[in-house]
Amino acid sequence: MNDNSVRDWLVGFALAALMALTRSGHFSSAMGLPDASLAAFMLAGCCLPAWGFPLLLIEAAGIDLLATTVGGVSGWCITPAYPFLAAAYAVAWWAGRWYGRRHAPAWRGLLPFAAAAVGATLAAFAISNAGFYLFAGYFEAMSAAEYALRVANYLPGYLQGTLLWLGLAVALYVLLALTAAHPARANG
Repeated sequence: MNDNSVRDWLVGFALAALMALTRSGHFSSAMGLPDASLAAFMLAGCCLPAWGFPLLLIEAAGIDLLATTVGGVSGWCITPAYPFLAAAYAVAWWAGRWYGRRHAPAWRGLLPFAAAAVGATLAAFAISNAGFYLFAGYFEAMSAAEYALRVANYLPGYLQGTLLWLGLAVALYVLLALTAAHPARANG
């Protein structure tokens, strides 16, 4: 194994662990942590080879399956609309891919990262919620305008949670880059 493949597997493991610990409605509600799934997909798109996307997708579905079959979590969200989550995660993945090709290890790199993060989060929110509205089977009597008003209550938390995890990832990246650039300082 070369250094890049070891790094890829370590990053992949860290993102998978973060998602497992924070996936909403499962473990995260007990710990007060926001769901990191969308951030994990964007970071995987940025940092991992193509194998990262299907593995995280399988993990997300597996967590949901376990939570709803043996974990006591309601299966209310497991509907014919569930595949729209894959589309939402694909948006985050591709935003990460887009940014990864443009990454600049300097402060100027934060603006495109922030734009990709906000844009992907808003697009993923729209895709997953529109899919749920149209295909879950719960909203036949509700107008699109009424649904949009109700769903708008969830958008701030969705943005905050995802951007919090992405911000922490940026901080960790900067810390690791500074440590690598100045190893003598890191050792005391």
